[in-house]
Amino acid sequence: MPDLTRRSILASSLVAMPAIVRAQSPVELSFLFPVAVGGPITKIIDGYAAAFEQENPDIKLKPVYAGSYTDTLTKALTAMKGGDPAHLAVLLAVDVFTLIDQDAIVPFDTLATSAEDQSWLKSFYPAFLANGTIEGHCWGIPFQRSTVVMYWNKDAFREVGLDPEVPPATWQEHTAFAEKLTRRAGSETSRWGVEIPGSGFTYWLYQALVTQAGGALAAADGKTVTLDTKEAVAALQYWMDLAQNDKVHPPGIVEWGTTPRDFLEGRAGMIWHTTGNLSNIRTNAKFPFGVALLPADRRRGSPTGGGNFHLFKSANEAQRKAALRFVKWATTPERAAQWSIDTGYVAVRPDAWTTPAMAKYVAGFPQATVARDQLPFAVAEFSTHDNQRVTKVLDDQLQAALTGAKPAQAALQEAQHQAERLLRPYL
Repeated sequence: MPDLTRRSILASSLVAMPAIVRAQSPVELSFLFPVAVGGPITKIIDGYAAAFEQENPDIKLKPVYAGSYTDTLTKALTAMKGGDPAHLAVLLAVDVFTLIDQDAIVPFDTLATSAEDQSWLKSFYPAFLANGTIEGHCWGIPFQRSTVVMYWNKDAFREVGLDPEVPPATWQEHTAFAEKLTRRAGSETSRWGVEIPGSGFTYWLYQALVTQAGGALAAADGKTVTLDTKEAVAALQYWMDLAQNDKVHPPGIVEWGTTPRDFLEGRAGMIWHTTGNLSNIRTNAKFPFGVALLPADRRRGSPTGGGNFHLFKSANEAQRKAALRFVKWATTPERAAQWSIDTGYVAVRPDAWTTPAMAKYVAGFPQATVARDQLPFAVAEFSTHDNQRVTKVLDDQLQAALTGAKPAQAALQEAQHQAERLLRPYL
């Protein structure tokens, strides 16, 4: 073969090689997850990434741990505007209106179009799909989900003559049990009957009370709120009375982060908190404890909570297909069950509860079924357009009432007024 021909063939091969390499290179998929770096959750997610890549060698999944949910949302939106956007993220389900308004995400149902995909979209509990379903589109896939539940110390119940296996079923019983559980010596209180955290997710705990009172805080379209109805006022007044009149609850604001510790150290006989704390309490409690549906006033009820998968518009077609493949992989019945076992969050689809691993888990730890059993009474978490500012308005007014700075009705009327002003551009 002449040297010229040989050089031409070699040159042609070198030109073609990058295209071949590019075609064979895995699709790179960045995945924001709301947790600080380190700790058991990151190890689980890292394990997911490694297992998924092994089964899907054409996809390179890069988890990025971005701190709190708020930090993760900020990082996602900042990266989008800075030209280096994420492709997939677990963000609070209630952030969906913000993400849509920012033109940041695409609905999963526009990608999940096959019969198998459609069946998968319908496999989740309706209560967990509610926040992410807007105008007929599914914008968020349930993953790290929860409800508010009540934990109680069975030894403390037994000590004061209460049946340790029977939690309060109504607000009236809840107050009466808390009175018995409260332990004082003079002016010092060594154990409070109940603690409901008023920081961190104030509106979330409050929404549980409003639901139980028979009320609702927002319309499904996220454009209007009803924060000062008689049911809303009654709910806040009940919470205030526990501390200010009944004196069975610490005065002022109970901190979200310290509430489980107070329970574990015996400083609270009952607490309201996320089912996401279930594994922590199970691991660290030195006493037998129960988990219960929240007590009822006019009805049972809790808002759902936690995070959904969201797919960013910045992902190209290959990355969107890769993201859908990963989300389906991460939400199989077996993985939904194992995620629940490992973290305490609620398995997000009914068939996860029939897997052998979950059946074995709940046989030895029946408390894990309580959050699932509460789902028929659950409502979508409070969510609106401009959600962070609207919830801050509500949180600020709730905390003013809980600290005694304002009466319940005045606080909620002010919250309603400010929220209406923030939401006016969306009407």
